[in-house]
Amino acid sequence: MPRITGVDIPQEKRSEIALTYIFGIGRTAAGHILEEAGIDPGKKAKDLDDQEITAITKIIQTRYKVEGDLRRETVANIKRLMSIGTYRGLRHKRNLPARGQRTRTNSRTRKGPKKTIGAMRDKAARAATKPAAK
Repeated sequence: MPRITGVDIPQEKRSEIALTYIFGIGRTAAGHILEEAGIDPGKKAKDLDDQEITAITKIIQTRYKVEGDLRRETVANIKRLMSIGTYRGLRHKRNLPARGQRTRTNSRTRKGPKKTIGAMRDKAARAATKPAAK
């Protein structure tokens, strides 16, 4: 299994797709990297030799911020927004969507499962209000 910048990329996938398993590299960037390294994008990852893997790794390390560095930078940016009190920072702090999505409905991924308020009563309270059956 080829290992590039600390990530095991899948063997059976095309090298163009396999590179996208590295955090910070998408389809476009993967295409540019392979083009610069002179590697066919359709070549399977398991068929890459050591020289090609070294070329890919060198290009990624010199031109792209990936994996741990990119994750740290992203977290630092969010913390900075929260500390200076921007609108986006407040949305992150409250765990709500930060990019203008509606929240009256949807946004369940950010908000979590529904919390029903006031609409339902417990069964004991309902039973007490019903007349007794004869």
